[in-house]
Amino acid sequence: MHAMQYEFTLPADYDPGIIRSRVARVGHLLDGWDGLGVKTYLLRERGVLGSPVNQYAPFYLWNTVEGMNSFLWGEGAFERTVADFGRPAVRQWTGLAFEEGTATRCAPAFAVRRRQPVPQGVELAAFMADATGETERLAAEDGAVLAAAAVDTHAWELVHFSLWEQDVPKAAGDVFQVLHLSAPGRNRLPRGRQW
Repeated sequence: MHAMQYEFTLPADYDPGIIRSRVARVGHLLDGWDGLGVKTYLLRERGVLGSPVNQYAPFYLWNTVEGMNSFLWGEGAFERTVADFGRPAVRQWTGLAFEEGTATRCAPAFAVRRRQPVPQGVELAAFMADATGETERLAAEDGAVLAAAAVDTHAWELVHFSLWEQDVPKAAGDVFQVLHLSAPGRNRLPRGRQW
């Protein structure tokens, strides 16, 4: 599994209806994308759910590098985003763990993303095992749709990502509204610890 995200921080007076309309128009285009586990079309609105910014920030869990590369370098898909918003920095993390949640059959309303540094001097195996345990804990919470953890070994950053059906997600981090979920390969994402 590979995790990927890019963010567009928008002006304070930006109309979030523009993003909602865009996702309603193009969100379905990845509903059958080969190699994609899950894409969540995420929005934060300034002053809503504690967000200090307006931000459009899709988050992906990929089953294959080929699918991810086809999205980034193939004709049309990522280029539409670049044409509309400019070329963003694309963050990538290697998968550590994935778990289906207690509300796996529900449509997610919210996502939570928590990024944290991997501290110097920690025992890496134990730290990553703890991250896997946190993924299991999040997935077991009422209202959890799924949970994942991944790590960027260049920046030494851990990311926890979870989807929730309810208004009050039971996870710490940045809270996003889920505008659309494309999940053509969700059932093929490897479960549990990924090493």
